[in-house]
Amino acid sequence: MSLRLVLLEEIPEDEHLHREWNALVRQMERPEVFYTYEWAMAVQSAYQQTLKPWLFLAYENDSLTGVVSLCSNMDDGTLTFLAANTADYCDFISVPARRAEFLDLVFAELANRQIGKLVLANLPADSETPKAIQGAAAKQGFYAFQRPAYSCTQVILGVGEEREKLKASLQKKLHRRLRGLERGGTAKYVHLQSWASIQPALQSFFDAHAARFQATGRVSSLATAERRDLLEDLARRFSDSGVVTFSILMVNDQPIAWNYGFQLGGSWFWYQPTFDGRWEEHSPGYCLLARIVIDACENNEIKVVDLGLGDEAYKERFGNGVRETLHVAVTKSRMKHLAGIARYKAASGLKQSPKIERTVRRFLGR
Repeated sequence: MSLRLVLLEEIPEDEHLHREWNALVRQMERPEVFYTYEWAMAVQSAYQQTLKPWLFLAYENDSLTGVVSLCSNMDDGTLTFLAANTADYCDFISVPARRAEFLDLVFAELANRQIGKLVLANLPADSETPKAIQGAAAKQGFYAFQRPAYSCTQVILGVGEEREKLKASLQKKLHRRLRGLERGGTAKYVHLQSWASIQPALQSFFDAHAARFQATGRVSSLATAERRDLLEDLARRFSDSGVVTFSILMVNDQPIAWNYGFQLGGSWFWYQPTFDGRWEEHSPGYCLLARIVIDACENNEIKVVDLGLGDEAYKERFGNGVRETLHVAVTKSRMKHLAGIARYKAASGLKQSPKIERTVRRFLGR
C-alpha cells in the first residue's frame, strides 16, 4: 500500500503524534534519544528565533510510517536536520524496511518545492538511510555526495564474563584514583532523573562548564541561552522516564564533576560532561565516567556506553568500539556537486602531508 506525505511548518503539541513518533523510534536500527519527539520539540522551542522547522510525516492510511524533522536556513534556503547542531546522530525515522520508500516520498516533495540544496550531518553510517538517499536523490535529479564525518567512541559492554571483566578492571583503576580524590573528603555519585532533582543542580553545572572552557580560551556551548533552555526543556519533558540521566560526582556533598546524559534503547550516552577545574589533578571526569560504565555493567538492559562526537584523548582509554557517521551533501547543481567532491579530495590529500597543509594554511591566513 502506498504512503502519503504531510508537510508541517511547526511541530505540534500532539499526544497521539508523540506516541506514534516514539514508537517508530523504538523500531529504528539503533534507537537514539536524538530521534525522539521530545528532542524535536525541545529544539523547536529553544531555537525558535533562528530555526524554521519542516516536519515530514508519512502515513499509511492513518498510521504514522515515517518522520523526519528538517529546518530551512533562513539565509539561503538550504535544508538541514533540525537537530544537526545539538544531536550526535540524526536520521530519517521509519522501520528499516520502509526507509527507501519514505525517502522517495520526501525527495519527490523537495523536488516539487524546488529545494536546491540539502545538507545532512551526523548521519549514522550503519543506518539504511545512506543507501536509500542515493536512490531517492537520483530519481529526482539530485546529486548526492557522502563522505566520512566523525568516529564516535563507544564502550561495548559485552555479556557475561566479558562484562564482569570490564567492570572489575574499571573498579580497580577507579579505586586507585579515588584514594587521591578522597583526601578532600568522602566521594559519592548520584544519577538524577526527575526534573525536581535536576533543576536545582543545573546552575552549578552551567557555571562549571563555562569556567572550564574559559580556562582554555574557548567559549562554552552553554554560554548561549538557547542551549541552556534546550537542556532544561529536555529534563522537564523526560522527567521520571529514566531517559535524561544527570550524573554528579561529589566530595563532601560538593559537586565536582557532571554529565548530562541519556539512557535509551540499550545505550547510556555521555553527552555533555564537565568538571570543576580546581580538582583537575584528581581526574574527576575520569572518575565519573568510570562509575557510569561500572553502573552500566550492572544493568543488563544497557549494551553500550556511547561517548559521542569528539576525539578527546580520554575516550581512547575507555573505548573498545566506534560508530561512524557521514556528512551528506545533496544538490541540484552538478557543478556544485563536483566542486564539493574536489574540495573534499583536496582537503584529504593535504591531511596526508602535514607540511603542505601548514603551508597552505599560512598562505590562506595571509
